[in-house]
Amino acid sequence: MIDALRLFAGWALVWAFGVAIVVAISHGVRDRAPGVSMWTIGCGFFAGAFMLTVWMRVVSLSGISFSLSSVGLPVLIATALLVWRWQRRRATGGRSGMPLAFGAGERTATTLSRAKRVLMYLLAAWLVLRFATLLLDVVWTPLYPWDAWIQWATKARVWYSLGHMVPFGRTDAWFAANGALWFDASPNYPATVPLWQVWSSLALGRWDDALMNLPWWLTGVAFAVAMYGALRMNGLDSLAATVGAWLTSSLPLANVHIALAGYADLPMASYYALAALATWRWSLERSVPSAVMALLFAIACMTIKTPGIVWALTLLPGIVLAVMPQRGPRVVAAAVAAVLLALAVLAQTHPMVLGYRLHLDFAPAWQALVDSLFLLGNWNLLWYAVIAATIVAWPILRTPAFVALSSTMASGVLFLFVAFAFTNARNWVNEQTTVNRAVLHLAPLALAWTIVVVHAWLQRRKQVEAPATLAPASA
Repeated sequence: MIDALRLFAGWALVWAFGVAIVVAISHGVRDRAPGVSMWTIGCGFFAGAFMLTVWMRVVSLSGISFSLSSVGLPVLIATALLVWRWQRRRATGGRSGMPLAFGAGERTATTLSRAKRVLMYLLAAWLVLRFATLLLDVVWTPLYPWDAWIQWATKARVWYSLGHMVPFGRTDAWFAANGALWFDASPNYPATVPLWQVWSSLALGRWDDALMNLPWWLTGVAFAVAMYGALRMNGLDSLAATVGAWLTSSLPLANVHIALAGYADLPMASYYALAALATWRWSLERSVPSAVMALLFAIACMTIKTPGIVWALTLLPGIVLAVMPQRGPRVVAAAVAAVLLALAVLAQTHPMVLGYRLHLDFAPAWQALVDSLFLLGNWNLLWYAVIAATIVAWPILRTPAFVALSSTMASGVLFLFVAFAFTNARNWVNEQTTVNRAVLHLAPLALAWTIVVVHAWLQRRKQVEAPATLAPASA
């Protein structure tokens, strides 16, 4: 029990550190808009978890051994300083960037009808129960095999035992070094996820291949909170935002990646979705805090998995269209033309990029893709909803308010299509392995995009129908 309390306390510190960072990024601007508090709290975990690994990299490069004092104490001091700075601003009458009073969200909840309030509280209770059962899965299930075993936890085990980070090499380098080199299945993979497991072990005081995976459960909880905040900030009421958080948390494959923790795909999906949503918010507000948040999460994407570099690049079309509303479409069209030209060049070559063989050999496994997206129980009805939202709300997607987010969504779909149609990634599509994990990277953003687009479409229909309803009375 004491070990578990230490583990939760360690990650509670990281979460508080991240919330303080998000508040500091806001430059002390107080925002009482509905959802801002939940967005701040949800994003706080991801900001803190990423900055923790940045600090751990610094500690390792400095030649200092990993420990609670070398890693946790500076995080505690930094959190205290950020909170002290916020308290000082409040005491001197400055604007506070810590919108942790849930007044706006609670007041809107009371405007709902009794039936809607009951439904909202039932969904919230459902979420609590679901995450409680997932927590039991995480703490009771030993490290699940395959990638979690041979790509991620290998690094965490070595770094925790040695007290610092060491490089990993491939088998040929290992043989050449006569075994004087650490190696695993993917020695070139980024270090963020293994460093989470190292911190869990430091906080726990020992190596435990089940309890060290607590951050996967925290990732699911924090993303549900952030999703609720993002939807509230977009104008959805408390019930609709709760439904959105519930839908996000009920994605079957996302639940699998929480329960069988140890893979990097769920963190990848969460950071990418938050980066896209922060970029969208920046395109609407043009505020520096939103830009910094988007940049922070985009950088985090690149340190989670190797494809995170490409996922981060899919944010660029939305940024271009937001910055250059007149010339942006031509710039994006030119970029698409360049991609098509590159594909034509690849028809004659066989380069290796990020571990994948690129070649213009158009042979997607259509049946396996259709099975995964539309027939198997991986995504509920998500991709049916995406197609329906695209059809019914097509005029809205081209409006300035949604062009940035929609172009990011389209770029993500294009990336997946190119990967499964033109690279050797299609070799694993028929096995329903890589295809599902890669699609998971886009699924939370796709769900958020579908919800906000459908909401905007419904609002426009109400505005169009209202004058028609009032016309006879005014006449």
